[in-house]
Amino acid sequence: MDTTGTDKNPLLAKPLFHAGRRVLDRTVAGTPQAEYRLLEIAPMTPHIGAEIGGVDLSRPIDEELAQELRQVLLEWKVIFFRDQHDFDAASHLALAAVWGEPEPNPFFPKGDTVGVSRLAKDANAIGQENIWHSDHSFMAAPAMGSVLRSVEVPPAGGDTMWADMGAAYDNLTDEMKQRIDGLTAVHDWEPSWGAFMTQEQIAAMRQNLPPVEHPVVVRHPHTGRKTLYVNEPFTTRIVGLPEDESRELLHELGLQARVPELQVRFRWQPDSVAIWDNIAVQHYAINDYYPQRRVMERIAIAGVPLS
Repeated sequence: MDTTGTDKNPLLAKPLFHAGRRVLDRTVAGTPQAEYRLLEIAPMTPHIGAEIGGVDLSRPIDEELAQELRQVLLEWKVIFFRDQHDFDAASHLALAAVWGEPEPNPFFPKGDTVGVSRLAKDANAIGQENIWHSDHSFMAAPAMGSVLRSVEVPPAGGDTMWADMGAAYDNLTDEMKQRIDGLTAVHDWEPSWGAFMTQEQIAAMRQNLPPVEHPVVVRHPHTGRKTLYVNEPFTTRIVGLPEDESRELLHELGLQARVPELQVRFRWQPDSVAIWDNIAVQHYAINDYYPQRRVMERIAIAGVPLS
């Protein structure tokens, strides 16, 4: 295939349709090399996702360990722990507290512990999370992160994928970066969650959850990295653009998460824990395991308004 003359094939000029090298920086240029004394880091890709060893998350977390956990999450954006056999609800809350306060999802079923959402899926409760999304982007201060633990996993299937949205921004063309610079977008829960609600229920939820606006490109609150912040289920339109142009642009931006080089995929096992930076990544729960049962418990961590 001739990739030297992109003018001969207009698809090759588009961000999703080029062959060759992609920009896959793990951190912002100039970031000092992180050092870890307590954690063992096993990268799953060069830029996103690492399995972490050397720590029992059921034990008390002192400040030195907490600092390393915060740093490794900023560096790898999603981190995984295996064989956390004694990890219970109290451990779950204590781990999430390393980053902040729990933020309940207003649409999730509640677990036995306040702040913990229990997600039980089988042939009678089909999951709807198999779309690339960012948790709680429909809130004025979206969730900073999430801590998810496996309670019951199917013998095969039920993996979760994450995509690096900082790398997604880096790989946009200069023309696209200029086009979206300074734009804001509306985020709204109704097109997704509202599909399962009556009009009366929607009206009641609207009182506390009106549509919100976030920049199309945000600067990560802790790293300052420019990150693409639109997602398919919750971003409904771009402010100030005609409807057709907004829809076309959101479609193209939404597709960026689907580039395989930007992704990491995790195979769940019993007693696994995943923590992700909800501003830096989007995620996708693969819906391929029915009628087998999959039970997870999640804590979302409260965030701050984005800029």
